[in-house]
Amino acid sequence: MKVFTTGQVAKICKVAPRTVSKWFDSGRLKGYRIPGSQDRRIPREYLIRFLKEHGMPLGDLEDEAMAKVLVVAQDQMLIESLKRELPLERSFKLGTATSGFEAGIQAESFHPDCIIVDFSIGRTEALQICQNLRRNPEFGEVILIALLPDDGETYSFDRSSINETFKKPFDTALLAERLRTLIGARKELV
Repeated sequence: MKVFTTGQVAKICKVAPRTVSKWFDSGRLKGYRIPGSQDRRIPREYLIRFLKEHGMPLGDLEDEAMAKVLVVAQDQMLIESLKRELPLERSFKLGTATSGFEAGIQAESFHPDCIIVDFSIGRTEALQICQNLRRNPEFGEVILIALLPDDGETYSFDRSSINETFKKPFDTALLAERLRTLIGARKELV
């Protein structure tokens, strides 16, 4: 468990160390004192929770505190349903792309933990997206989920590059729960 000093928290929050001490002493910012001294320590999860509760930017903590999910789909209902199921204001940040080209640009700038590719955009394009992502070592650890349409076609392809598949129609809550499990195994979500 990572902990911060009041000075480190002050830098993150861009306030004076005395302000952090006041937050701590008033009980608004949780933490503990070092036995035998007046020094305060604030565990990472309490700091992130405090920042979120007060609408303060997470700054450098965002990458380790937020699960970033990139959805490559043209189905607006699917995207809206995912936004409802994932607690965006708390632990999830959702990015969207509607084509392979846009997915590549978004993946480079957004740095997602998980990429969901809806095969309804076209089987060839969806497979190309998955293959391109896996060829790039920067995305080797990214969780890749394929959403397969229930159009009567059988989708035979090399599934070794894909972590999970869901066949449409599916329960979005189940996908959201699976995302929490898969990403939660890699990073501490608050």
